[in-house]
Amino acid sequence: MVTIREEKASDAAAREALLDAAYGPARFAKTSERLREGRLPAERLSLVAVEDGHVIGTVRLWGVTAGPGCEALLLGPLAVDPARRNRGIGSALMRRAVARARMFGHRAILLVGDAPYYERFGFSAAVTADLWMPGLFDRDRLLALALQPGALDSARGLIGATGEAASKPGLNTLIAAHGDSRRAPARKLVRRAA
Repeated sequence: MVTIREEKASDAAAREALLDAAYGPARFAKTSERLREGRLPAERLSLVAVEDGHVIGTVRLWGVTAGPGCEALLLGPLAVDPARRNRGIGSALMRRAVARARMFGHRAILLVGDAPYYERFGFSAAVTADLWMPGLFDRDRLLALALQPGALDSARGLIGATGEAASKPGLNTLIAAHGDSRRAPARKLVRRAA
């Protein structure tokens, strides 16, 4: 049985492995990634699909602006374990993500994806003609869904990241995490040389 729930910190490694399997390293080159990198996803809007204790699907939403003063979310990436596709898991993740975004009072969702797939959830390129991404993108794949009437009426300009910045470890933390593994072999070399 597949369960959809909020992502936990302990799901991170499984989520990343799933995204690697679904998209490969090219996912880091996508323009959408520029809006996600260094940011935390929107609160309570990171979901995973779990089956038999394994993460088999993921979707996350991120805070952005659809031009000046027009708050929105950016959906993505959506991924399902390749061995478990065509079972409705991606659709279930989408429906849950949209419902939660609406429940938490968000006004609109943007994404870059295949219109024939996302149209079933209400997404359209009709309201994105005056928006652009911070890099190369396919205009026909920039889609939006207004969660509230008129939410995208003022959507025009550059889409920008607004989500909370992810904390980065300080130098001392990095040295402490990797320092012992570097020093141990050096000690052994010193002892052998003595």
